[in-house]
Amino acid sequence: KNGFSGVILGLSGGIDSALSAAAAVDALGPDAVHCVMMPSPYTSDDSLEDAAVCAGALGLKYDTIGIQGAMQAFSGMLNDVFEGTQADTTEENIQARARAVILMALSNKLGLMLVTTGNKSEMSVGYATLYGDMCGGFSVLKDVYKTVVFQLANWRNQNRPDGLAGPAGRVIPENTITKPPSAELRPDQTDQDSLPPYDVLDDILAALIEGETSLEEICARGHDMDTVRRIRRLLFIAEYKRRQAPP
Repeated sequence: KNGFSGVILGLSGGIDSALSAAAAVDALGPDAVHCVMMPSPYTSDDSLEDAAVCAGALGLKYDTIGIQGAMQAFSGMLNDVFEGTQADTTEENIQARARAVILMALSNKLGLMLVTTGNKSEMSVGYATLYGDMCGGFSVLKDVYKTVVFQLANWRNQNRPDGLAGPAGRVIPENTITKPPSAELRPDQTDQDSLPPYDVLDDILAALIEGETSLEEICARGHDMDTVRRIRRLLFIAEYKRRQAPP
């Protein structure tokens, strides 16, 4: 209806982009899905291999476009203004936005809708970059908590209901499912550097969002009050991001 001939998405080697790619292939067929791996100096060999294996299993078009040149260009442009400051999430966000520029350029040039791959856990607490990995026209996993992403990935590897356009068998590499989730925006980074374990985070978020549960009731389920308050604060202050996220 929007005039696109297919979709494009960033395939990072992580579970969210792998599941999003599988859903896109199941819905549209492999010929309508174009994936791009955009490694930085922090991208692990595991991620490079997992992304390539996933693309091969799904039978979709797959390109690799490195972003190190863009990182160096931005660093050079901003060096004088940033003098005297320490590297922080600013530089991490530049990486995510460099990838978004590449994906949007391909979307424009090839006539493909950009699909963003973030999940509900990330969107809820703002663990995503505005105009970076949140960029896109449609979000497959926006209402899927991270714990459910893992469940769906395992389920899809074991099931192929009638009517899907994607292949049967394992379409999401086992290593993608079992390795610790990471945005890979700095050395040795994992999601749990900044967030509680996803089973804890998702239980708190579901209580706050779907259950509208009081802090005291959430703590009675076995959660620490400081953690619950922190997650509630993150949920509230990320509202402006969610308002701008794809449907």
